[in-house]
Amino acid sequence: MKKITVLIAVLLLYFVQVQAQRSLLHCGQLIDAKSDKLQKEVTIVVEGDKIIKVEKGYSQPGEGDKIIDLKSKTVLPGLMDMHVHIEGETSKDNYIKRFTLNEADVAFNSTVYAERTLMAGFTTVRDLGGSGVNTALRNAINAGKVKGPRIFSAGKSIATTGGHADPTNGFRHDLMGDPGPKEGVINGAHEARKAVRQQYKNGADVIKITATGGVLSLAKDGSGPQFKLDELEAIIETANEYGMITAAHAHGPEGMKRAVMAGITSIEHGTMMTPEIMDLMKQKGTYYVPTISAGRFVADQAKIEGYYPAVVVPKALAIGPQIQNTFAEAYKKGVKIAFGTDAGVFPHGQNGKEFGYMVEAGMSPMEAIRSATIVTAQMLKADDVLGSIEVGKKADIVAVNDNPLTNISTMENVTFVMKDGVVYKSE
Repeated sequence: MKKITVLIAVLLLYFVQVQAQRSLLHCGQLIDAKSDKLQKEVTIVVEGDKIIKVEKGYSQPGEGDKIIDLKSKTVLPGLMDMHVHIEGETSKDNYIKRFTLNEADVAFNSTVYAERTLMAGFTTVRDLGGSGVNTALRNAINAGKVKGPRIFSAGKSIATTGGHADPTNGFRHDLMGDPGPKEGVINGAHEARKAVRQQYKNGADVIKITATGGVLSLAKDGSGPQFKLDELEAIIETANEYGMITAAHAHGPEGMKRAVMAGITSIEHGTMMTPEIMDLMKQKGTYYVPTISAGRFVADQAKIEGYYPAVVVPKALAIGPQIQNTFAEAYKKGVKIAFGTDAGVFPHGQNGKEFGYMVEAGMSPMEAIRSATIVTAQMLKADDVLGSIEVGKKADIVAVNDNPLTNISTMENVTFVMKDGVVYKSE
C-alpha cells in the first residue's frame, strides 16, 4: 500500500512539472500587432497553448522552463491568409484532374499543401471553397493527425447555375446534370437559404459565394453579376443567423455592389471596384481581401501557350493585372483591408509574396503586417484569441530573419513557426 502511495505521489509530481513547463521566447525584435512600434529585447512566456506573459528584457528561466533563442530575429503573431484553396494547386493539367483524381487523392494532396502553408508562417487560413475535403482537413489538423494551419472552412462555394462555382461548368452536356443546393448551386431565395443550411450541416465555418463571373472557370463571362439581390440577402441573412461570416468572389462592379448592399462580410479580388463601391464598403464596414498574388500569377501564366484553356486566357489577361491598382485605390480611400492571396491559384507556401505587392502599391509595411494579423482576426470575429501577441491569446508566433519594416521581402522566408504553443519550424 505504501509503495502505491509513493508511486502516486511521484506521478502527480511529474504531472504537475509537465503541466507547469513553460517556454520563454527571447525576442530580439517584436511586432505585436497591437501597436505601431517595433519593440526590442522582449520575452514571451508560453504555457500550454497560451501566451501568459509578455515582458521587457530577457527573463531568466525557472526550473523546467525552456528557452527559445530568437534574439537575432523579428518576432510576429502567426500570419493569417483569408483566401486560400488548400485542396488543390495550379498546374497545366489542372482542369483534367476533376476527372482523374479521387476524393482520397485530393485529401492526401491537401495535407502536403497544408504543411507547406504552415511552414510559410501562416498559422490560420480561411479556405474559400473546395469539395468538402477542406472541412475534413480542418478536423484532421485540429485532432493533431496532420500538420497544418488552423482552418476556417467554407466547404463548397455557393453559385448560381452556370456561375463561377458551378462544379459542372465545361462538362459534356450529358455529364452536366442539374446540380442544386446540395452541390452549392442555387436559383432563387428559397434555394439560397437551403444551400447555406446545407453547408452549415456539412460543418462549414463561413459561407463563400461567387457574386460575379470568374477568371479560371470554364465560362466566357468573367465579371457580370450572377445573383439577384434577394438571393444575396437570403444567403447573408441565413448565414448571419447561424453565426457565420460571408465572403463574395467579385470582379465586376454590379455584382460587387449588390453583395455589399446585402451585407457581405468581405469582397474578394474586387478587380473593377469603383469609388462609389469603395464608399459603400466604408459605410457598411465591408472588408476587402485583394489577392494581388493570384492576379499577377494568372496574368503571367496566361502568356504561356496551353497553360490555361482558351476560354480562360482573355479573362486572365484582362482581369489579373488590374487587382494591384484597385488595391492601391481602395487603400487610399480607407477601405478596410484583410490579407488574402488565393493560394492554390499559385503554389501554396508562396503566400508571403503578397506583403511585397501590398507595400509596392503604397501600403506601409506595418499596416500590411496588421492586415495579416489583428485585422484578419477581427474579420473572423476571433480577435479575442488570435491576431496579436498579448496575454491570454493563442501562442501562434512566427519569426523572420530581418526587420520587415525596412525589408518586407523577409516575410517570404519565415524561419520559426509556433502554433498553439507547439514549435513546428525552427532554424
